[in-house]
Amino acid sequence: MLTKTPHLFDEATAVTAGDSRWQGRTSPDYWAFVGPFGGCTAATILRALIEHPQRAGDPLALTVNYCAPVKEGAFDLDVRLVKANRSSQHWSVEMTQGSDEVVTLATAVFAERRPSWSHQPMPFPGAATPFEQTRSYPSLAMTWVKQYDFRFVEGEPTFGTAPPPSEPLSPYSKLWIADKKPRKLDALSLMSMSDAFFGRVFHARRELVPFGTVSLTTYFHVDSADLAAEDTTKVLAVADARIFHKSYGDQHGELWSPSGRLLATTTQIAYFKV
Repeated sequence: MLTKTPHLFDEATAVTAGDSRWQGRTSPDYWAFVGPFGGCTAATILRALIEHPQRAGDPLALTVNYCAPVKEGAFDLDVRLVKANRSSQHWSVEMTQGSDEVVTLATAVFAERRPSWSHQPMPFPGAATPFEQTRSYPSLAMTWVKQYDFRFVEGEPTFGTAPPPSEPLSPYSKLWIADKKPRKLDALSLMSMSDAFFGRVFHARRELVPFGTVSLTTYFHVDSADLAAEDTTKVLAVADARIFHKSYGDQHGELWSPSGRLLATTTQIAYFKV
């Protein structure tokens, strides 16, 4: 009898329930410059919330503040239900390592979505070549990048192929994102992919510089039933920036299903050193 090999993403975001805290461990398969890929960390926190016995509804919003570098190895998640009412829940999560040093602080909102009037005024980003007809971006040294299939439609970065431009270039990009080993899209992968954009400063300067996300917020515009109906393994993603100033820059992005449905929007503030 053949057994199905677990997906690396599910292994990397696995958590175990304890008496008062949940436990997890960083994965070398989702490593960035000096720590784990922030999207994987956020997805791990979200998994602990989804699997919590008191959880009701689907994720509506998740904010993750990266307080300190997450070291390789085990970590604890202190998960607390702050407030619940008939339609929503508010949660807080502290990730600690070692002597209870808080390395990541998160807040989340879950909601029971009910049928209502619907309207999507934002148009689907058009003029995108199909996923199958778009070239895969070469992998970089960071292992987390190797876990995704990036296919740029616009704004493909060219790191190290030429001197940095004399004037900053556009930080805008449009691309397809999928797990390298196909995995059906769910809230966890959607959370991780919302942080899978390359740093906007890399695009503006066409070079890799010291960089790290400080705070990330993702809003979910679909529930588990909506995602199941989309039945997709990829998203069309767009990202841009509004400002880079005194070591910090913003990023805002959108994740779309191939059918044209807006699945999630995301924004973050990130540190850079240039």
